[in-house]
Amino acid sequence: MKPSDDFTCRRRFESVRKRSEALAAPLSDEDCGAQSMPDASPVKWHLAHTTWFFETFILEQMEERFQPFHPTFRFLFNSYYNGIGDRHPRAKRGLLTRPSMAEVRAYRADVDERIGRLLAAQADNPQLAALIELGLQHEQQHQELILTDVQHLLAQNALNPAYTLAAPAPAEATPLRFLDFAGGVAQIGHAGDGFCFDNELPRHRQFVEPFALADRLVTNGEYLAFIDAGGYRDAALWLSEGWDQVNALALAQPMYWQRDEAGRWCEFTLHGLRPLDLARPVTSVSLFEADAYANWRGARLPTEFEWELAEGQGEALRQMFGHCWQWTSSSYAPYPGYATAPGALGEYNGKFMLNQYVLRGSSSATPAGHSRATYRNFFPAGARWQFTGIRLAK
Repeated sequence: MKPSDDFTCRRRFESVRKRSEALAAPLSDEDCGAQSMPDASPVKWHLAHTTWFFETFILEQMEERFQPFHPTFRFLFNSYYNGIGDRHPRAKRGLLTRPSMAEVRAYRADVDERIGRLLAAQADNPQLAALIELGLQHEQQHQELILTDVQHLLAQNALNPAYTLAAPAPAEATPLRFLDFAGGVAQIGHAGDGFCFDNELPRHRQFVEPFALADRLVTNGEYLAFIDAGGYRDAALWLSEGWDQVNALALAQPMYWQRDEAGRWCEFTLHGLRPLDLARPVTSVSLFEADAYANWRGARLPTEFEWELAEGQGEALRQMFGHCWQWTSSSYAPYPGYATAPGALGEYNGKFMLNQYVLRGSSSATPAGHSRATYRNFFPAGARWQFTGIRLAK
């Protein structure tokens, strides 16, 4: 790293780490320790795990006379890295009443100080800079998870508590249009010198048939018409596994929709329970729900390759970023020539390339600067608690 690069790296490290603390600031210690379901994690765990990442993959490898902040944290806050060793069960993270939030904050402060000293001592080490950037990108992913997990947690409370009272302005919907794209041989995947995750590589050629893509996301009002038309009662619209989920969970609307005492539709949000804004993009729907809605509209979901090609050509496309992640029909699979990195860091993405689907774009909870056209988010088809929405294709 050059001196200017070292300064930028330190400033970025401090900024990202402080934002995680800021996200936890409106919450009580009780909020931060609770786990609402096995797929979600307590905020306290997110704060500790992202710190564990820097301690384990950087300090343990590069710090002279390394000593862990607490030896058992290596076990408690390992997420899924088999190469690191055993770990506390994911579904039981909410049982970790110890360490306290104060101890987790002390852990963060200790690791932050030591990373700062390492950066000062190894200002010309490109490997350190690359690992710091990976750790920051990893923490930004968890910043989004903090918000989605907090929303799910607070939604379980009959008080309908708000995470923040700063509600967004009402949305304005415009008629949905389909834009035509010629297709052809597209270059897919990350290019250039900026950061990307390994699942965005290698850049490769992909043939895409001519297609059309909706110029905006599907709104709450449009999805409500699907509900009113009996969409959740028509098996012909659904994939078999999706229909099984509808019946097993008695699904009849998106995850956070509910009716108030007067029978009006409301939506639980990070701003509390609010009247359903019909013009806002529908969110917190599974791939099954997105696919059934698309079938009802005589359309389909785009492939991830169509989405990426269109994003690079479609100046009239709206809401590609910053609203909700958009389901695609593409299975999460490696690109041609993909190879996992050596060591435990090779477990970051590659081992999850099965039984997941790709989402493109970004959401309102995605940190600034953390989205790009080649970003491949991924979740199981039945996942509903994320900020996931629908863009139609034909």
